[in-house]
Amino acid sequence: MEDKVKWKRILGWVLFLFAIGFFSVQMGYLLLHERYQVEYIDNQLFYIINMLCVFCLALSLWLLLKLRQKQKIIITSIGFVFIMVNTALLVNSNQQINNITSISPNLKHVFSVKENVTSGEAIYYQSYYGILARPKEVLSNRIDGEYKVEWLADDVAVLTYLAAGGTIQQFIGTYGDRKDGMSYYYVGAEIHGDWQGDHVEVTSSPEGITVTENNQTELFPWENIHQFGTLAIILKKDNEAVWTIVLKENFEVHSDASKPTVGNISLYKATMDENQPIMLNYKK
Repeated sequence: MEDKVKWKRILGWVLFLFAIGFFSVQMGYLLLHERYQVEYIDNQLFYIINMLCVFCLALSLWLLLKLRQKQKIIITSIGFVFIMVNTALLVNSNQQINNITSISPNLKHVFSVKENVTSGEAIYYQSYYGILARPKEVLSNRIDGEYKVEWLADDVAVLTYLAAGGTIQQFIGTYGDRKDGMSYYYVGAEIHGDWQGDHVEVTSSPEGITVTENNQTELFPWENIHQFGTLAIILKKDNEAVWTIVLKENFEVHSDASKPTVGNISLYKATMDENQPIMLNYKK
């Protein structure tokens, strides 16, 4: 009996500390939001943390205090109402903002795009410290239908979506570097030469990048190639995304062009159908 009471009190204090922790997180967020205009990486987090805070607090009071039945009912009722209100606010928030959120395979990065349902404006957010983010870039094309997110490397995520007019567009979030992180370089120049994959060949030359798939060859001039960060490029045709090329984690960027090319690149087709990226090896 004494052990049961002891564990009951320990659990109560643990839940109480969790409640204080969630409350501190919310206060810190409100302060940072006001001072630095940061937001949660996903707007739903604000309401979820509120509900967790109240749930932990109510349960800890149940375990730590000797409450009468009437007091238990009051605490439970207040907690239930608070959670229901936040649930309603969460649903309303989702009707105003469409959160497109995806966590990287190594759990180190979060890709986040927030779309205003009314205006159609979609903004890419750069994540900081996991759950916080600041707006970085407005997507040039409005999301007007289906979308999907695929991680082509542990630090590269590509959003493929249908835009106005039924065109397919892509947007890439990058969170790393293949050099020293201090200098900018061009992906197209770094992959100069011929690359081979399953039924696919890629050639980067002064004229642009050529992709050969199933014996069908297409040249993408440099003016139709758009770079994101220092890790990925999108090949476009008629203002529509066709391919994405990404430097894989093992790719080495050299300042000296005479050094041999080391590593792989990944080729990903812009389509709303289910598809997988193609790994390419350097030929020459």
